[in-house]
Amino acid sequence: MNVGIVGLGLIGGSLAKSIKKHSEHTVWGFDIDSDAVTQALMCGAIDETLTDALLPQCDVVLVALYPGACVRYIETHAEAFAPGAWVIDCAGVKRSVYGPVSKIAEGRGWTYIGGHPMAGREYSGFRHATGTLFERASMILTPMPDVDIETLEAAKAFFLETGFKTVRITTPEEHDRMISYTSQLAHIVSSAYIKNPCSAQHKDFSAGSFQDMTRVARLNETMWTELFLDNADLLVPSIDDLILRLTQYRHALAEEDADELRELLKEGRIMRENLD
Repeated sequence: MNVGIVGLGLIGGSLAKSIKKHSEHTVWGFDIDSDAVTQALMCGAIDETLTDALLPQCDVVLVALYPGACVRYIETHAEAFAPGAWVIDCAGVKRSVYGPVSKIAEGRGWTYIGGHPMAGREYSGFRHATGTLFERASMILTPMPDVDIETLEAAKAFFLETGFKTVRITTPEEHDRMISYTSQLAHIVSSAYIKNPCSAQHKDFSAGSFQDMTRVARLNETMWTELFLDNADLLVPSIDDLILRLTQYRHALAEEDADELRELLKEGRIMRENLD
């Protein structure tokens, strides 16, 4: 197949490298950063620059941009996608993209599927993209209700072929609810945690716990601001829930209540062990 990738940052660049590593598909790529395109061409991550002339020849178009930019790109190029093509956005939130794009896709010959590759790094840009980023990752798909089962199964097979460990089908609402906790809350906690004055003196006093807690504080603040605000209605309750639970620990400590503290810690341990 001919695969077009719009946006050659960490995710788009890693998709390009992964597809080339695991399959025989032709990959065309575009980015507003011409240096990223040049790097992708030089290392063989893409076969050619994706142009408006090549877009109608794409069997799959992966739009790896910020949420708002995904919508704008798909709207602008809606007439150029080939009949039968899959147009899949890779934004980290789904409702704010799925809502407008599903309307754009209505009555057209191409198929829109929302997507989110569940992997990342604390660095951004093509220079940090790798062909192994998704090898232990899941690809989440949020298809429109009228997508036929054959197309959906073919899309699942495509992502499994190109390096993903699993493919999960869900709704935009369920995706955003879970992501508010599993990803977005973790980034906010990390960003807040690193601001403690002790962080500047952590050397020789920190080990794996500090590194784990602070890794994702090194984020792209422009992208994550958009992701957080697009999901604020679900992210705020996740923050409130964490504040409530932290308050329970604080109360046990302030009251020097060993029994309560022990019980809180036990509950956390058991819940973590039940995840294994």
